[in-house]
Amino acid sequence: MYRRLLKRLNEQKQRASDEYEIKRSKSLTKMVETINNIVGESDDIVQRDFKIGGQLKASLFFVDGLAFDSGIEDRIIKPLIYFADINKELTSHQLVEHLLTEVVTFIEVSEKETFDEAILSLMSGETLLVIDGIDKLILFETRQYNQRSIEEPESEVIVRGPRDGFNEVLHTNVMLIRRRLRDPNLTVQFGQLGRRSKTDFAIVYLKGITNQDLVEEVRYRLSCLDMDITMETGVIEQYIEENVLSPFPQLLRTERPDKTIIALTSGKVVVVLDGTPFILMAPVTFSDLMRATEDNYDRWHISSFVRLLRYFAAAIAVFLPGLYIAIVSYHQGMIPTVIALSIASTREGVPFPAFIEAFLMEITFELLREAGIRLPRPIGQTIGIVGGLVIGDAAVRAGIVSPVMVIVVAVTAIASFAIPAYNVSITFRILRFLVMISAAFLGLFGIVISYILINIHLVGLRSFGSYYTSPFAPYKFGEWLDLMIRGPLILLKNRPAEPGVLDKKKKDM
Repeated sequence: MYRRLLKRLNEQKQRASDEYEIKRSKSLTKMVETINNIVGESDDIVQRDFKIGGQLKASLFFVDGLAFDSGIEDRIIKPLIYFADINKELTSHQLVEHLLTEVVTFIEVSEKETFDEAILSLMSGETLLVIDGIDKLILFETRQYNQRSIEEPESEVIVRGPRDGFNEVLHTNVMLIRRRLRDPNLTVQFGQLGRRSKTDFAIVYLKGITNQDLVEEVRYRLSCLDMDITMETGVIEQYIEENVLSPFPQLLRTERPDKTIIALTSGKVVVVLDGTPFILMAPVTFSDLMRATEDNYDRWHISSFVRLLRYFAAAIAVFLPGLYIAIVSYHQGMIPTVIALSIASTREGVPFPAFIEAFLMEITFELLREAGIRLPRPIGQTIGIVGGLVIGDAAVRAGIVSPVMVIVVAVTAIASFAIPAYNVSITFRILRFLVMISAAFLGLFGIVISYILINIHLVGLRSFGSYYTSPFAPYKFGEWLDLMIRGPLILLKNRPAEPGVLDKKKKDM
């Protein structure tokens, strides 16, 4: 697989070499003309012509709004204009070095070999300087980041723990990670995605803990992406996952820095993308999706009880409507007589079979849930609560559905909200309909068959080479202390077996 990557990198280097040979020149007029031809007729590209020390012609380019204007004027233009000691005996290389080290006061300065690289940096907010008689493309780091303040994530609300979350700026998000993890082995590697957007991203991992094969696999999959724009990590997730037909998420996403730190110290690789607060973590197992951030912050008795409750909620979210359909339609003898008579009385006059009744109610609640998300927040909350009450009560009064069916659907919806990972809760909602169809045709046998098929799929699923159902299968008893329950922290000495970490010990006691 690395041959394709190597071939692609060689082709890129060759194109860059061709660009360098064709377009770079010592003539300032030709350099400016080339830059203007590339950027076209963009009015937000600011060009400033001036003379260094009143003698040497130069031109400076930056994008209005992306670059720090006052910094450009005070720390680049003024020092160069007022520079009065140009030694004509210096070579072009020595002159540039002298200007950058003793005249200009910017910390980050770089030289680009091709116009492709220089224009890309220019469009990112850096300032481009070209000087007459010197075939150098000089870039100054003048980017300014207009960003949303660091706020509490709305998609991952917790009871206890840090309240800060990622925002849409890549460097801010990397800073939030480094702020908590000050290990010098924390490695951050930057890159760009998208042929048109050239969106910055970062691969973050802990050297000495994360398996290098996993890092190379993540880097390889990202390097193989070929798309025009990359606006969100959800797009990357769909391209680099192993099984595109699986409804289960194969990467974990989060807005929380503390959850990211836990993933990094467990040997996972993190992908941070500029322009989105959601970051990706790979690989992921099913047990990762059932864990919440605050599990580590509460005492083990509380965390164990809540985690067991989540697994019970997951079972309800997937199987409860199907169980109701199967028992009411095929297995009435399994219901105690008193309860059977009560259900029969509530269903008296209902014109639909149990499957149609459940299907209509589930679709109605899904519509209400989606409408509540898309509408403005105050209206959305009202629609979700009032709409559910009004429609449920009206449906029962009209005799379209039974009161028991409304209770079943309501409990199922509440259970789906107890799942920490939003993307896997959507998966459970999809699987619920498949289980309902199976129950409508085969009763409890259909539910059992659905359960077996789901488990077969999960056992065969992989996330970047790691077993999705680990440590359920392959069975690892030593990790069950942090699986369906969360044991005392003093006993959790080892890191998870998936992914294969280089340092398995978290602590020695």
